[in-house]
Amino acid sequence: MVDYTRSEARAWAKEKFRGTIAVTHPSYTPDFSGINENAIRHDVLKLKELGFAGTLLVAEVNVTVEEYARIAAVAREAAGPDFGIFFHAIFNTLEENIRAAKLAEAAGVDRALLAYPASFWPTSHDQVFDYTKAFCDETGLATMLFPLPAWGFERIHPAGMDVAFVRRVLDAIPNIVAIKAEQAYPGIPGVMEMYHHFRDEVLISCPIEAETIPLMSVLDFQFSGTSNTNWMSDYYPRAFQLAQSGQWEEAMKLYWQVHPARQANGAVSSTSTPGTNMINRTQWKYQEWLAGFNGGALRAPAPKLPDRFMKQLRASLVASGLPVTDSPDEEFVRGRVSA
Repeated sequence: MVDYTRSEARAWAKEKFRGTIAVTHPSYTPDFSGINENAIRHDVLKLKELGFAGTLLVAEVNVTVEEYARIAAVAREAAGPDFGIFFHAIFNTLEENIRAAKLAEAAGVDRALLAYPASFWPTSHDQVFDYTKAFCDETGLATMLFPLPAWGFERIHPAGMDVAFVRRVLDAIPNIVAIKAEQAYPGIPGVMEMYHHFRDEVLISCPIEAETIPLMSVLDFQFSGTSNTNWMSDYYPRAFQLAQSGQWEEAMKLYWQVHPARQANGAVSSTSTPGTNMINRTQWKYQEWLAGFNGGALRAPAPKLPDRFMKQLRASLVASGLPVTDSPDEEFVRGRVSA
């Protein structure tokens, strides 16, 4: 159980939401019948080793509510008490997300990222508000609002979640503690507008490292997440800390060093994400594997990643001077850690 109340959630988040937040995907036993707990421990400990302050436990894959709770318990046991663990509210329905959040909270998650499932098709901001409030009222978790074009809320307003809607949410729901501001992604209008209006009330996160480090020359971010920056090993925690401590020029030196990896990530992602409004989770899992995480194939139905993209991503890490495995790509699907 969390150690704050709804009314205390924003103050708690102001203290606890710090640094860079990565992502952790499930790993499975060889027959895919269960969770590979050893691999999950490996991945969480690897994040801590690299300097990340927390992670999102990805649920946008074929995993049950009960399995997800077990993943949360394993992650918390491995991470210890001072590592932030986000619940990913992207299960099939509002009711399932509430049940999953309660189980995950009991298992060790201490915060939530509020996503909206494909079964939710609102045509008014009142409907989005009601969903958001119902989740937050039922769980009590310190929750990050997530304006993102993938939800399709642009049918209601061009921004998806505009200033007036966010104002209503913040006034009515005290455990909304942060905004992962991606309105009009790709681009910065969402993060700039949310920062302009709401930075004194809740935390504003720009999860896109390509934008965050440059923006930190003028904006004051205390945390950034959640995203797959862990495939670039310790670059992002290092660069974020440098920029936050007034060494922005040094952070930008690292920024340009890893630009080949950034470009490759954008190029490969652009082959699938824009047309589907879905992240290719196999791509992210492969990228993590290159950097020493477990990797391993995801349960069906799962997207594939063509060899040409694997080669491009691997070569970009070499060009950026970042750690990259010398294991052949065929080992990726088996994973690095035995169950």
